[in-house]
Amino acid sequence: MNTDPIADLLTRIRNAAQAGHKSVELPASKQKVALVKVLLQEGYIKSYELKDDPKGRFQIMRVVLKYDKAGYPVIRRLSRVSRPGLRKYSKVVNAPRILNGAGVAILTTNKGLLTDRAARRERVGGEIVCIVE
Repeated sequence: MNTDPIADLLTRIRNAAQAGHKSVELPASKQKVALVKVLLQEGYIKSYELKDDPKGRFQIMRVVLKYDKAGYPVIRRLSRVSRPGLRKYSKVVNAPRILNGAGVAILTTNKGLLTDRAARRERVGGEIVCIVE
């Protein structure tokens, strides 16, 4: 049983990138799709697509990973910050800056999932979901 689906998503993407896979498939949910959209907007993945499960019960999300010219994954570090056992929240003034703006912290706010830069621009704080470098 998976108690933290976001951590499962991040782990699958991290493992597939380290193994050099072109893509990874995983179960879809609204929050996972929103998180992958943010990764796509920030340029950490090439694309994603949703398709129906052959059994017809669930949707499956296929994430196409992105690599640089030398063959290294664009995602160097992908880590979960807030977890079910220990939630981490941040006010807008304390929103983390990852690698002085080169990385991204993804926050869940009342305006949806936003990057740290977008949260500062919108002047909202929230729960720090993950850090991407």
